[in-house]
This record gives sequence, structure tokens and C-alpha cells, in this order.
Amino acid sequence: MSRSVSFLVRSEADLKVDEKSLQQWVVGFCIIRFDLEQGQLIEECYPAGCLTHNEELEVAFSSFPDSVSQNHNRSSIHDCIFFFRVRRQGNPQVAHLPSSEIVEVNNAHASQMTASDKVLKQRSKIQTGANSRYLYGFVFNRQRHDERLKRGGEQKSVVILSHNPFSSVFRPLLQIMGPLYFDIGKKALNFIASYVSMWPVPVPGQLMELPIGNATLKVNLPPAHCMPLDCGVLFEELASPIAPFLPSSQSVPQGLFHDADLFGTFRGLLMQLWKLWELLLIGEPILIIAPTPPQCCEAVAGLVSLVAPLLCSIDFRPYFTIHDPDFAYLNSLQEGAAFPPMILGVTNLFFLKSLRRIPHVLSVGNPVMNAARLPFSARASTGRIPAGPEGLSLPNLSLNRFTPSNFLNAMKLRRDGPLCLMTEHKEAFWSSYAPITKPDTSILNRLIDAGMSPRVEESMSVVNNDILRRHFLELTTNFLAPFGPYYRPTTPSEGSSPYVDPPPLPTFNAEDFLTSLSARGPGKFLLKRMKSNWLDLYRRFLKGHNFLPWFQRKRAVAEQEQYRLWRQARMRADIQHFISRMSELEIVDTFNAIERHLLGELQQSTTLEAGSDATSSKLREGLQAVFHVLPKDMQQLMLMNTERAALVRDDELPSKSTR
Repeated sequence: MSRSVSFLVRSEADLKVDEKSLQQWVVGFCIIRFDLEQGQLIEECYPAGCLTHNEELEVAFSSFPDSVSQNHNRSSIHDCIFFFRVRRQGNPQVAHLPSSEIVEVNNAHASQMTASDKVLKQRSKIQTGANSRYLYGFVFNRQRHDERLKRGGEQKSVVILSHNPFSSVFRPLLQIMGPLYFDIGKKALNFIASYVSMWPVPVPGQLMELPIGNATLKVNLPPAHCMPLDCGVLFEELASPIAPFLPSSQSVPQGLFHDADLFGTFRGLLMQLWKLWELLLIGEPILIIAPTPPQCCEAVAGLVSLVAPLLCSIDFRPYFTIHDPDFAYLNSLQEGAAFPPMILGVTNLFFLKSLRRIPHVLSVGNPVMNAARLPFSARASTGRIPAGPEGLSLPNLSLNRFTPSNFLNAMKLRRDGPLCLMTEHKEAFWSSYAPITKPDTSILNRLIDAGMSPRVEESMSVVNNDILRRHFLELTTNFLAPFGPYYRPTTPSEGSSPYVDPPPLPTFNAEDFLTSLSARGPGKFLLKRMKSNWLDLYRRFLKGHNFLPWFQRKRAVAEQEQYRLWRQARMRADIQHFISRMSELEIVDTFNAIERHLLGELQQSTTLEAGSDATSSKLREGLQAVFHVLPKDMQQLMLMNTERAALVRDDELPSKSTR
């Protein structure tokens, strides 16, 4: 595989790596060799000490294709790119939680907090990437066949490790870094690190230009609302549009893995996409088996992207091996125990027996593609699939139309079960789940079958992916729309005081929500595409593992937006106008409210809030104005509190000439 971007190697004197800036994008780089005597060995790890010993072992085991899943071929050099996701070590208290995001369940104490207090508490709990529960590894694997070597060849992997699932960044970066390493050796790590450390801070949801060599990677990062908070996303970045919406441009990502090849991966199973969408929505466990790591990675990424803009909170593993520490836990589940909500991408057929209790099994990919194993890696940062031997060679479009032979084949597959894959790989889906959403044949009829022409296939795949992605984005957005009123912020009504606390967001009760939704219906879009028992899908969603993390995040973002709107209203307010219309009791309440807001601003002034000094000054002026209209005896009583006295004395305020 040739480098898609030219790379001009700089001199040793030019190499400067800012490790703090580097860690905004990557945890580290690894070079791993498969040794016939000792197994997987990490030859280089940069920066040194970025992984624990156990993490090194897990990364090493996850960075090579399963030998039992590969077909031999005679090509001298065989490259493939894939990625994995492993749990970071040293966090035992969350070792087997099903959600990929830890959320705080509402309790009595939380319900008594004001909206402003909740916002300040959320900000104080912002996590950084260093606390991430998961590590993503993006792998460039090279198998070199040489009859002079033991067993006729060798394997090496170049790995980029990150806390962020930025496949649109690390895939094209690997296409440069992998071949460069095999050209110049370990110096490639320093060269790449020096460029990456000069990149700007990642901004979720934005198009970023990232210089590398004498070229620039132009990539769209996934939006903040689909990123786990433990990825280091700032709370303010989550304040994307509150209500669900449809973007005008499909180049704007609405979820993770926006560049996944839905059409190419599920071309033989297109009629099953709606059932898979439902299973993802309600957080059901799914086992995905494919002939190669790139194919199973692409399938897992495609499924996660299918539910955008919903935050996917179930655990997903694009490439899962028996060496993963979680395998022992999954393999030890007792008969009748519920399987954790996970999406597992595997290539080792052993999982068909060891994880036989997983309720949904999806088989994708074509063993013939093993000769060009780049479905995850082949597209450039624009999302296009290159023509030529490294591109995709897909079977003709199949919509599984009814024929007697198709029916008999389907019955035979269902009877044989997933274990039939032990003898022959075939695309199939085993699940007893009865979907509520009907496949949209109008969407399927719009898809273009380009035949076997690589040049036409490239452009048609882009078109088909856009059709599918926009449809499922619209489907998910309409499904989530009924929840909108529960995370819609309010603004002060005209003439009302902005100093009082904003009203709390509407209380959510699942049963009341379902009763109300049953009466008014889900909307025309969903009614046309769902069966009469559509309310059951909402019930399952409310009980599933995706609802609570998504809903609590939307509520937190709405409270943040509401806090911002009311704060702006206080900056614009004329306190004298409100005082003139207040009773003595209202004046006292206003004094207490302004004092509380001022203390909150002073608490934040040296941390997160831009413009806190101006806001604090405005509030202190308002506090002084209200203080002067209070009765003298009440003024004396308030001045007995030294902290309060410091807030209202003239010598503690900005000079009068500036007011």
C-alpha cells in the first residue's frame, strides 16, 4: 500500500516534540513484532511509560490478526489496517459496568439543587482524557512472506494509541506512518510525533486542517454530543443544538465513525439494517463475525454510526480477541445469565462456541476480500474508496427479494444456526428479535448497483452511503423528537426579573411519558415506517442502556444553556427598573438571589468562565443598589456577616467612574 500523502522527512535538528500537546491527540505509538518463540513483543513504545505492563500485553495481543481466521496467499507483502478498543487497566470499580459512560442517577439531593448549582457541579466534574476508561488502538499490520525466514514470513504492527475514537484522523495518519516506519525504522515515530504535537487542540464537530509532512489532512471530527465525557470533552463543547435537527450537509458528522462504509459492509444484508438499528437503539448485545479484522471493524463502526445522533453508551469492541481480560468474564457467565450489552467484532470462530449465549449473531464480509483487506483503511480522509487492487470488490447488490430458493436457504441457515460458519463463511443474521420498524423499500430502490467496475464503484458507494446515513439519521432524530420538551431551556419572560432562579426542566416520568405519547402518536414519519406496536420500541428504549446516559447528558446540556441565557439576561438588566416595582420582601429575595449568583461567579472567575470579571462587577453593582434600598436595621443586620459586608461596601467595588 503506497502512502496517500507525501511525507518530507525533516532533519534531526528540527525534531521537537511537545509531549503535553501530543497527548491531546495520542497516548503513544507502538511497534510490535510477532516472534515465533515468544509471541507478541513490543519493540518500541513512545513516549516511554505511556502504558502499564498489563496494558502493553493487551495492546500487543490486539494488534495482530487471529492466525486461525486468515487464509494464506502468496503475495510477498500484505498490509491491513484495523482498530480495537480495550478497557484501561487500574479502574476496578467500573470494570464490568455495561455503559461506556458513567452517569449520576438523579436522587433526592440532586432534585433540591438549583439549576445554577447543577451547572457548577457538572463543570467541577469535567474529566480529562487521562481518566478515560477506554483506549483505542489503530493498527497498521504488515505480513511479509519470505521463504528464507522461519515459517516463511514475519509480522509487524505499527500502532497509534488514543483516548479518542478519531478514525477519520488516525486512518490516513497510519497510511503515512506505517509505510514510513518500514522505510526508515523507529525514527518515524519521532517524525510523526513532532508533527502531531504541533497540531491545534482537537475541536469536536469541526473540520480541522492538520499538517503532516508537506501536506495537510483535512478531517471532520465527530461531534461532542456523541463523545463520552471521559474522552476529555469540555462540558461547554456539549452545548450543541438542543433540539434534534437534520444537517444540510452530509459531510458534517452527526455521530461516531461517520466515515464507516455502511453500504459496502452490509451490501448483502441491507434488509436487516432496520432490525440492527432497533437492536442498537435498545442496547442489545450483538456478536459480529467476519473473515478479517478490517471487515469486522468496519461492521462494528457502521453499526455504532447507525444510531447517530444518539450517544451510543453500550460497550463496543471493533476487534475482540480471547486475550482481552473481559473475555474471561464473558466466558464465565452462567446459564440463564443476561449477556452484557456489547457489540463484539471477532474473527476467531472459537467465539461461536464460547459465547453461544449471545442472542444476536451477525456474519459479514467475504473471505475473497482477504487479498485486499482494507475496507476500514482504504478510504482517504474524504471518505472515498480508492480504485485498484486495494479497493473493495463487492458482490452484486442483493435486497433478499423473495424467491423459493432464497426462502429455503434462509430456513436452512436458521436451522443450522451460527455454528454453520465453522465449515463455510457466509453473510447471515441470526436473531429471534421481532422488529417493529419496517425496511424502507423506497430507500433501497434509490441505491445504485454499480456492478464490478472499480471506478464506478468508488463514486456509487459514496452516494449510497449518503442515502443510507441520511435515512437512519432522520429515523433516529424523529424517534428522539418526543423527548425534546424535557430538555428545552427557558428564557426570562419580558418584564420578569432575571435574578430569580430559572424554572427547573420538566420532570420526566417514564409512565407519564408513554401515556402522553400513546395519545398523541410519534408523528407521521414514524407511523409510516413502524408497525402498530410502535410504543413497545419506546418502552424497550427507556429500559435499555442507551437511554439514561443520553437523556441525562441532554438535560445537563439544557441546564447549561439555560444558565447561559439567564446569565446574559442579568448582564443586560437594569436593576433600578426592577427595584422600583418591588415590595420589601421581593427586594430582600432579590438581594439574596444576586448574592448567590455573585458568589457563584467569583467561584468560577479563575477557572472556566470567560467574562466572569465583567459579570461579577455587574452583579456587585446590582447587589449594592439593592442593599441601599433596604431598611437601615436590615442593612446593619446584613453587615454583621463579614463576607457579605465585603461584597456590598463601596471600597470593595470597582471605582465609581467605571460604573
